[in-house]
Amino acid sequence: MSVVVGLQEMQRERQLKFERKLLRELSIEDMRGRIKRYFGEEYLDVLEEGYFDVAIEAYLLGANYSKFGYYGESEEDVRARCRKEEKFLIDTLFNFILYWREVTVSNAIDEGVFYCCEGFVGEWWLDGFKTGEKRYKMKLH
Repeated sequence: MSVVVGLQEMQRERQLKFERKLLRELSIEDMRGRIKRYFGEEYLDVLEEGYFDVAIEAYLLGANYSKFGYYGESEEDVRARCRKEEKFLIDTLFNFILYWREVTVSNAIDEGVFYCCEGFVGEWWLDGFKTGEKRYKMKLH
């Protein structure tokens, strides 16, 4: 007797397998370096896990949407497809940082942090997109 597996289960297994392969290419030292470059060393110990979570999610989001780039869409078009999810990650990271640091009186500082979050998520999305596109071109998906 064979086990009947649904289409959604098979798709989910394929996606998890693809994501595991992608995550092997990430380096913790690279992640820490980018965190320091965007946010400095302030609160690094407290917020490091949150930074890692958002970086990995942005990387996987870019990689999952890279199939559209492989099939001929431009990077800008693909980015527009997942703008809502990317915006959610940016807002999540921004709110996470604001929650853990002391409340500031100046909105200018908060706006600067928001732009850092936007750049950080955008860079990880692009990195995942390029890596996923490369894997599709080499038929490693």
